[in-house]
Amino acid sequence: MIPATFDDYRLLARARLPGILFNYIDGGAFGEETMRRNVEDLRRLSLRQRVLRDVSQVTLSCSLFGDAIGMPVVLGPVGLAGMYARRGEVQAAHAAEKAGIPFCLSSVGVCPIREVAEQSRRPIWFQLYMLRDRGFMAQLLATARDSGCSVLVFTVDLPAPAVRYREVRSGMVGRATLGNRARTALNAASHPGWLWDVFIRGRPHTLGNIAVDGSGAWSLQEFWDWVRRNLDPSVTWDDLAWVRRQWPGPIVLKGVLDVEDVREAVRIGVDGVVVSNHGGRQLDSALSSISVLPRIVAEVGNQLPILVDGGIRSGLDVVKALALGAKACLLGRAWAFPLAAGGQRYVTHMLDALRQEINTALMLTGCVDVKAAGQHMLASERST
Repeated sequence: MIPATFDDYRLLARARLPGILFNYIDGGAFGEETMRRNVEDLRRLSLRQRVLRDVSQVTLSCSLFGDAIGMPVVLGPVGLAGMYARRGEVQAAHAAEKAGIPFCLSSVGVCPIREVAEQSRRPIWFQLYMLRDRGFMAQLLATARDSGCSVLVFTVDLPAPAVRYREVRSGMVGRATLGNRARTALNAASHPGWLWDVFIRGRPHTLGNIAVDGSGAWSLQEFWDWVRRNLDPSVTWDDLAWVRRQWPGPIVLKGVLDVEDVREAVRIGVDGVVVSNHGGRQLDSALSSISVLPRIVAEVGNQLPILVDGGIRSGLDVVKALALGAKACLLGRAWAFPLAAGGQRYVTHMLDALRQEINTALMLTGCVDVKAAGQHMLASERST
């Protein structure tokens, strides 16, 4: 039986993946409080059920940055996806293409930009981490531009990776000692399906977009060591001018969680913002994305599109975010787990189910067009 819910996919991914990879996807920073808040605050929102309205024709399509999309959903950037399934980023991009939605490739994906872009018939988005070497960054952005990437998603909430204790316990973070390597190899050997299909048949296992930097051969521990050494913690708003000179298309800031920061983003002239706390993987005890979304939407108005991620696991979650003013939602774990569980087929099934969930929720709230979603769709004590 094909899995139906987020939890179904998560359980299958847990059985299929070595623990070190499952915990990388599943875990958050420190005590994982913010990761839990993302989910719990979405669950606390209630939708307003309406009846006897003509909902025979429901429109899910909309547009983002000049691109028509089939529903207000984006497959957001997920690191190391090519380790969850064979050439995983390519498989996920195919699923997104079939659903008529954007796929955003992570800077730290296994498959390089050119491979994913050449195998997709619609332009992909590219997610950027700012590294210390500006010459290398200029080359990377040129590759993304020349490969036809349409939108640059600039992640701004990672001046340094947070402590993620689950990754420490699993051995992903720490010295690449002989003992750690042996433990990782033993764990991989206990998952023969993954070992054959992904580890053996899915090579090469490099960080495709940064392999040209001489970091092509790595263990998972070496990957994190490379990240820590190369992320640039000195980046400020002034550096956006440099990014703009390298990138002629839309620039979207991902990781904004404060009204003062979104004011600055509007002043600088970015093209969009993703309200995000990095899936609870950075500042633990930060507010959930959904809880700050209404304030940010109120501040921005119609000046630029506001997207959101963090805890989005179902079509109902998407509708709640749209009701609070988001133009679209980015998915992370929601597509990473299906990819790990069954590759492109399961990501496609998840997106088909998500589409149906969005459609049904809109019908039952009396809304016939995602573009007309608003706070009138949310229930409160006064409306019952």
